[in-house]
Amino acid sequence: MNPAPGSDFLELDIAAAPPGGRAEWLATALRAAIADGRLPVGTRLPPTRRLAAELNVARGTVTEAYRRLTDDGHIEGRGRAGTVVVAAPAAPPRAAPPTPVRPALDAPSDAIFDEMRAVPARVDFTPGVPDLAAFPRAAWLRAERAVLDALVPTDLGYGEPAGHPVLRRAVAQRLGRTRGIRVDPADVVVVAGVAQALALLAQVLRDRGIDAVAVEDPGSLGTRQQLQAWGLATPPVPVDGRGARIDALRALGAPAVLLTPAHQFPTGVVLDGRRRRELMAWAAGGGLVVEDDYDAEHRYDRTPVAALAGMLPEQVCYTGSVSKLLAPALRMGWLVVPPRLRDVVVTARRRADLGGPAISQLVLAHLMDSGELDRTLRHVRTRHRRRRDAMIAALREHLPTAVVHGAAAGLHLTVTFPGTHLSDVDLARAALERGVKVQPLSWHCQQPREPGLVLGYAAAPTAVIRDGVAALGELLSGYSSAR
Repeated sequence: MNPAPGSDFLELDIAAAPPGGRAEWLATALRAAIADGRLPVGTRLPPTRRLAAELNVARGTVTEAYRRLTDDGHIEGRGRAGTVVVAAPAAPPRAAPPTPVRPALDAPSDAIFDEMRAVPARVDFTPGVPDLAAFPRAAWLRAERAVLDALVPTDLGYGEPAGHPVLRRAVAQRLGRTRGIRVDPADVVVVAGVAQALALLAQVLRDRGIDAVAVEDPGSLGTRQQLQAWGLATPPVPVDGRGARIDALRALGAPAVLLTPAHQFPTGVVLDGRRRRELMAWAAGGGLVVEDDYDAEHRYDRTPVAALAGMLPEQVCYTGSVSKLLAPALRMGWLVVPPRLRDVVVTARRRADLGGPAISQLVLAHLMDSGELDRTLRHVRTRHRRRRDAMIAALREHLPTAVVHGAAAGLHLTVTFPGTHLSDVDLARAALERGVKVQPLSWHCQQPREPGLVLGYAAAPTAVIRDGVAALGELLSGYSSAR
């Protein structure tokens, strides 16, 4: 669908724009037209040069307005195909009866993340979600057509439970190129995301008599719940500014540990060199490391951090996925295991579901081999950086006393409120009542720690980020005044 030519596009009247605010005025007008359906998804916007001429403004004014809508995820430049509307703004929340079941934030259940997703909100700061509007739909479709054209009938049968050999090879090459891990494709097991990787490892470890996997504290509540669901204890290893404390790990006596060393969740710290050497010594004594490299690709202000699996290939089970790079909906990831564990892990994978969807695996391999995945990463890094910067600026303005952690990489920030006695659960509950989803830091802690919030920024447009942080600032100010 193309807009009508001429100077009457949306009947825009530039005289209505305030002095010095033409770009914002134009962005607001276009955003409103997308929201109310006058510019539905799929509409191609006028070229910037033409629209600037029609409005009698500098081309830079139109370019800036388009950039703002691109950052918000509403439009996307597609080269010769022009600039296209790809997503409408979320409709403002309507008055509705209270939801019958509200999440119990002070005692999160195994289903807490499902419960939180079901609650409507105008601002969603759930961590761990990338910019889903940036999913490379056109590239995916091209790769899918190429894969389908090349398929032979036998490719449509049951495949190897460890995953399609083409994807395992592509993953091995990518890990060697980007994470410094020398991997034999035979040791790569394709899984339905990191959650399944942890489930498979939990079963294998439990069958080998291991009943505990130490975890970072603070560390992911979801990961802890996953391991506990398979009957494993999760004793806490304290995390400080240098990463997990390996002396505390030794003291626990646990035979295995799960770490996020490149970008610790949720604090964002990196396991430093000395701690890595201590960990290597611990592993040399028979300890097993599970390395969750959950968002190592997303870095902005620091150099890459090497994966542990590149240094300890015989003692590390390494797992990653495309959930933080492309979309969680793909449910695709990989698990790299030492050769001695490969057969038992593949057996567990076979028992789970006979293996994953081969066609999707081939499409992902095509994106890796063609370089399209790297191009997507470069694109989303730019978008994520802008959103991170917007959140940091908003936090400085509206929560000036909060301490920000983990800004150099990842898809989220953690903020803490030192010297206060507020309840981060109460703050998260009050925010949810105002339509702002956040996670209290205490969810991810087993031992007492200063209150805080974990705020995902990658999936939220910059305007939404500013509004959400402003709402948090009002809540925190009211909380302080009440005390």
